[in-house]
Amino acid sequence: MAAEHSLWVFGLWPGAGVGRVVRTLLLLLWFAARGGTLYFHIGETEKKCFIEEIPDETMVIGNYRTQLYDKQREEYQPATPGLGMFVEVKDPEDKVILARQYGSEGRFTFTSHTPGEHQICLHSNSTKFSLFAGGMLRVHLDIQVGEHANDYAEIAAKDKLSELQLRVRQLVEQVEQIQKEQNYQRWREERFRQTSESTNQRVLWWSILQTLILVAIGVWQMRHLKSFFEAKKLV
Repeated sequence: MAAEHSLWVFGLWPGAGVGRVVRTLLLLLWFAARGGTLYFHIGETEKKCFIEEIPDETMVIGNYRTQLYDKQREEYQPATPGLGMFVEVKDPEDKVILARQYGSEGRFTFTSHTPGEHQICLHSNSTKFSLFAGGMLRVHLDIQVGEHANDYAEIAAKDKLSELQLRVRQLVEQVEQIQKEQNYQRWREERFRQTSESTNQRVLWWSILQTLILVAIGVWQMRHLKSFFEAKKLV
């Protein structure tokens, strides 16, 4: 599996009527698909990183479990408790918001404070575990973002909510998350617009500079040729 997994969300330009409905439906479909389980293989000194685009003030929960390759059985077996994973999360400004050592199976949680691409990296403490030396480790990773990170069964039991109350609360939190996603899309569109305007402005000034240079070279060549002809008494 590739070392880097990226989840990109493409926002549509705001429009009227049908355009807004289509954009909302796409956001709902994307929001419903957020989160998922994957697994990857990691070597003794390898570091695997994933990029997740996350709105601001959004909770993210990651669950993982590890399996160690058994050469005798030629299959992956549950890793022993002595084998751990180090998890590091960086925000779009490259600031570390989580750096912690976990066991062979565990859960990590963090809340984003800056919208954009968050980097989630994992690597093992294999140097402290001789049985893993030179072997391969399989890591099952499940990342849940936003409303998907909530355990509604636990919430219902804790707050003593009825099925209807729980459903209403779930819908409210889904709407709040969709608003965050829409705000994030608008923020991305604004950044893209600013980048485009800045690039266009630079291209314009570069074109003006090239024109001025060409005009200056042309004037210099004409004066040089005139001086040459006058020196040779041809004019």
